[in-house]
Amino acid sequence: MVSVAPARRPARQRRRADRPPPPRFRPDVEGMRAVAVGLVLLYHAGLRFVPGGFVGVDVFFVISGFLITGMLVREVEQTGTLSLVQFYARRVKRLLPAAALVLAVTALLTWIMVPAVDRRAFGGDIAAAAVYVVNWRMADRSVDYLAEDVGPSPVQHFWSLAVEEQFYLVWPLFILLIAIWVRRNAEPVRPWMGVGLAVVALPSFAWSVIMTATNPSGAFFVTTTRLWELAVGAAVAIAMPTLTLLPRALAALFAWCGLVAVGLSAVLITTDTAWPGAAALLPVLGTAAVIAGGPAAGRAGPIVLLGIPLFVWVGGLSYSLYLWHWPMLVLAEVRWGELRTWQGLAIVVLSFVPAWLAYRFVENPVRHARNMVRSSRFALSVGGNLTLVGVVAGLALALAVPTTSMPSGPPVSAPGAAVLDRDDPRADPDGVPADVSEWITPDPLLAPEDVPSAYDEGCQVAQDSDEPASCVYGDPDGDVTIALVGDSKALQWITALDTIGQDNGWRVITYTKSTCSFTAATLSSRGEPFESCSAWNEAVMDELRDVEPAVVVTSQGRNRALDDPDDIDAGESSDAMVQGLVERWNQLDELGIEVVALADTPQPGQDVYACVAEHVDQLTECAFDRSEAIRTSAAQTQSRAVEDSENARWVNLNNFICPADSCSPVIGNVLIYRQGSHLTVTYVNTLAPRLADALEDVVQ
Repeated sequence: MVSVAPARRPARQRRRADRPPPPRFRPDVEGMRAVAVGLVLLYHAGLRFVPGGFVGVDVFFVISGFLITGMLVREVEQTGTLSLVQFYARRVKRLLPAAALVLAVTALLTWIMVPAVDRRAFGGDIAAAAVYVVNWRMADRSVDYLAEDVGPSPVQHFWSLAVEEQFYLVWPLFILLIAIWVRRNAEPVRPWMGVGLAVVALPSFAWSVIMTATNPSGAFFVTTTRLWELAVGAAVAIAMPTLTLLPRALAALFAWCGLVAVGLSAVLITTDTAWPGAAALLPVLGTAAVIAGGPAAGRAGPIVLLGIPLFVWVGGLSYSLYLWHWPMLVLAEVRWGELRTWQGLAIVVLSFVPAWLAYRFVENPVRHARNMVRSSRFALSVGGNLTLVGVVAGLALALAVPTTSMPSGPPVSAPGAAVLDRDDPRADPDGVPADVSEWITPDPLLAPEDVPSAYDEGCQVAQDSDEPASCVYGDPDGDVTIALVGDSKALQWITALDTIGQDNGWRVITYTKSTCSFTAATLSSRGEPFESCSAWNEAVMDELRDVEPAVVVTSQGRNRALDDPDDIDAGESSDAMVQGLVERWNQLDELGIEVVALADTPQPGQDVYACVAEHVDQLTECAFDRSEAIRTSAAQTQSRAVEDSENARWVNLNNFICPADSCSPVIGNVLIYRQGSHLTVTYVNTLAPRLADALEDVVQ
């Protein structure tokens, strides 16, 4: 008998055969989940040494992309196809039982603890969270200047889960199409998966950089700026067979450097960092390096730290912890006010209790129930019902808010400022705060909706834009043109100016931008020079040169500007703002344009409408000191600028807004304030005759 020795295998094949495949369960990855949730919890608790703890969400994205894509690719390699029904059933079992429980409990606690003015918005958030679209709702709210006084939503953290589920709604379909193509053409699976991944990741990263630069508030929440982060994790999963062949020392160095990068990102990145954008590469690539190098590094890698039982246990609990900690923090702040760091930490620690109970008695029992395991269709049916629970809980909360906070009965007359003495409102007793008003309009619960239609008509430029937008009111064919220029404190007067323009045959054109004063000074925004405001100012000046209005009416909420635009650390002052206003107004004077500075309204220091909604029978609880309210407004800065200017006229209607030493929240049955220090449209309209008197002296 002749024996034949087996052919000698190439070295590369020997190394692949000698090294076992990476295990399905990765203790180091589970430990990274613990790191991710730990960073988020510490950041939300208020610990200053992790100002970038929010990067934990980015770590989660990478881990999720790695785990889910690895599972999908293995299924395609083993079967040649992909069962979408089974995939979505697995997602349902993993996510929805715990999520539905948290949403239902949060809705109940919100109804009990949160002021009525916020319940409708939060109910909508809960319903949106249940169907995983809340991130787009948060994105809209983040760029809505008029929604800035809405408190943090108790389900705001669901935005990241929404991003993931939107990704997984599309990504398996993409993989299935690639699987069909490679099977028909006898092509290798993983390389073509990588090509498909690049089609998703590269445009998403480019868009993330662009949108973060132009609209950072919206960029944080939207799905399109985050897809590349999940795709990075998916790329690691696709490349894992090759990554297991890395030399042990190199893989260990790679993985440890990745863990250090994640730690540095939590310490070095702050809320002032434009995010996500290119800055997110540090935690994203760091997490990818830990996962990529882990199998080849073995015990020489971060698994010696990440794989300890405590980290693995916390990692297993991370989803439930993430769900429970945030509503507990938000609702505690509603109950007790702003939390100290130790209080935040205590609540974060306490969140382990409901997280573990939900994990032990809800999440795992439902996920491993016999019918849920046996039938994917049954699991999907249960998932639909659990989603319905969240939607119903949110809608019930929103609909439970009464349509009015006022007693039943027909409304009475609401003259507003018209009840005050025209010549001496300060001496009029109708301006003194009283506990009860016959009626209040607009209803305090609906006050945030009592805004000029100019917002819906696109007349106000967003904070991040520098392109002027104009709208025409009054008499479009009028012989005299009045330009209203400034921020939202200017735009709040547009309904009165519209009426005045129609009555006098004046054409009224608006140029307004959120938080941007009409000044030659440089303002600050998010710790940086407000460059889009400066650019907008210059562009508006060009527009005014073309339009040639007879009068520019301007107002503002800012009272300070940068002392040195080239040195943000030099600080801000009212002197710098006065100089900037005088310079801008003198430029208009040179063009033959009159300037009317309309005094900023007093700053209440509270959400008056929310207070009134809670104290309709004790309105004096919502009154505030006049001198302090005017001191903290921009009125005194504007007044100084008028004195230093050569041509500006001063119009101050604050005696009709706060006539007494204690400012009343309601005058003449009209609620005066909506968000912050903005006036309700209803009250502005009652001031129209007073504003007309002042302007008619200027416009002849």
